Amino acid sequence: MIKQDDIRKLLSSVKYPGFEKDIVTFGFVKNIIIKDKKAFVDISIVSANPDIAKKVQEDALNALKKENIEAEINVEQPKIPEQKNNLQSNKNITKNIKNFVMISSGKGGVGKSTTTVNLALYLSKQGKKVGILDADIYGPNIPRMLGATGMKPTVVGEKLKPITIYGIEMMSMGVLTAEGQSLIWRGAMIMRAMEQLLRDVLWSDLDILFIDMPPGTGDAQLTLAQSVPVTCGVCVTTPQIVALDDAKKSLDMFKKLHIPVAGIVENMSGFICPDCNKEYEIFGKNTANELAREYNVPVLTSIPIELCIRESADKGKPLTIFNEETISFKRYADAADKILKTIEQINANGGGDNSKIQPISAHSACSSKK
Repeated sequence: MIKQDDIRKLLSSVKYPGFEKDIVTFGFVKNIIIKDKKAFVDISIVSANPDIAKKVQEDALNALKKENIEAEINVEQPKIPEQKNNLQSNKNITKNIKNFVMISSGKGGVGKSTTTVNLALYLSKQGKKVGILDADIYGPNIPRMLGATGMKPTVVGEKLKPITIYGIEMMSMGVLTAEGQSLIWRGAMIMRAMEQLLRDVLWSDLDILFIDMPPGTGDAQLTLAQSVPVTCGVCVTTPQIVALDDAKKSLDMFKKLHIPVAGIVENMSGFICPDCNKEYEIFGKNTANELAREYNVPVLTSIPIELCIRESADKGKPLTIFNEETISFKRYADAADKILKTIEQINANGGGDNSKIQPISAHSACSSKK
């Protein structure tokens, strides 16, 4: 006799389109009823895209059909509310922040956090009210790069006031946990933490909040796209082919989450010798150009390996504050100016369209096995 657990186990082989996890792990399988040897399954997904609903339904039916189980699959989707002025006005749990910029990468170790810090600080120096959310739950490096190691946010009522340093606001899991402490969290906990870092922090009226994402494409990225209207994304990579392979996944993620892409930052693009000032292409250079053409996005800048970048990050004295005479400063400045123009263009056209990714409640996120 067919049991509900049998159905659930079979459906755990059905991947949610665009992601590596399955519909059971995401908590999308809501009801399973077995009647007269037939399974009736209700699945509730977070996307209003009919193609995604069709794909989920077909894959679920096929998964059960392989075991000769007759089934009726009902896929529920959120209705897209009527939009008025701003395409993203219906979805923002942090409404006092005007723009959200997601800094993402397909893999770790490509300089994503360094990019976030220097872009944010440069635009702050240009008069913008800027914040940084270090959403890299497992490897929060922003506090060290800003010289904020050991600092703690103050509690105001039931919320946290972000740390203010170098004229910007910053919040990170790195200032909420003991140094060196590992976080061995499942997906639901990551999703809950993401929402709390946005909702339960007393961010000021910011022009831009830069969000340093964990590497890859998963729980944190999906939660962010469901929680706030991401204005645009920036993909960070290095010139090596293996890094570019992973960068493709990051760009594909932006596309599937309906997030406009401001461009690509190619880090470690050439090495500048501190003795002779000559540039050597030890990891390659400008290899991101082909990737940019493939996805029809610009390369914002190519940042070389300079000794001052490493020293500034380790000492907590950011390059865009203390090393304005360097080549890297000029290139970060150029990239930041381009991102600002992209933000202005997107807003002039009514905002981005990641409002198509409908939000899920914190309760449903935490009640799943994700």
